[in-house]
Amino acid sequence: VGEGKSRLPAEAFSAFFPSLCRDVGNVVEAMYGDLPPPIMLIGHSMGGAIAVHTASSNLVPSLLGLCMIDVVEGTAMDALNSMQNFLRGRPKTFKSLENAIEWSVKSGQIRNLESARVSMVGQVKQCEGITSPEGSKSIVEGIIEEEEEDEEGSESVNKRKKEDDMETKKDHPYTWRIELAKTEKYWDGWFRGLSNLFLSCPIPKLLLLAGVDRLDKDLTIGQMQGKFQMQVLPQCGHAVHEDAPDKVAEAVATFLIRHRFAEPIGGFQW
Repeated sequence: VGEGKSRLPAEAFSAFFPSLCRDVGNVVEAMYGDLPPPIMLIGHSMGGAIAVHTASSNLVPSLLGLCMIDVVEGTAMDALNSMQNFLRGRPKTFKSLENAIEWSVKSGQIRNLESARVSMVGQVKQCEGITSPEGSKSIVEGIIEEEEEDEEGSESVNKRKKEDDMETKKDHPYTWRIELAKTEKYWDGWFRGLSNLFLSCPIPKLLLLAGVDRLDKDLTIGQMQGKFQMQVLPQCGHAVHEDAPDKVAEAVATFLIRHRFAEPIGGFQW
């Protein structure tokens, strides 16, 4: 128990997180059978944690490299305390896909409109029982605010809330696909011990960060000892690969060439 919030027992977590890693191994096996080609795992945020755990568990036999994008144990653990406030600050519904895309850019979650048009589509879904009207693609100014409940009798409030919810769904037919707030009991286990696990993986490693201030003690020492390659991509938010996809692609390509995993073509300068 920490700060009044229960944490998932280690044994329960150990049964959950490895299943995500096994999914990665199963996908590789389904695609390539017993003879997979050389593979480099690249993961962002929680995906970076999954990539590290997958690599350390030897679930991809042909793994030759590992890349984490803007995920550091120390920074992630510090951020967990404010995560619920962040989630509560997001709009619960959107009038259209374009509205969701606009919000993601205006709020600073993604700084590249072109990337937002790709990634936000998969993060939202239509509210159940609501058919989206045709032509609801126009951009809506501002951020949707949640309605406050009236201070009346419980029955009338509940009835009104149900009616308001239905009206909200009609006016704002899109909502988040995943209710992240319900996964809180897993958050601690996603990131605890991640830095040392990353450093212990016996393959070439790359860490891409939006800022050098994100490094924790273990990774700072590991970087000074040359245990992994690090590159900072300034003027990016947390979604580094979406804010600056060209720079991330260049960094990964340079990493592959440096370790002789690939050969440059087309005059590529690394």
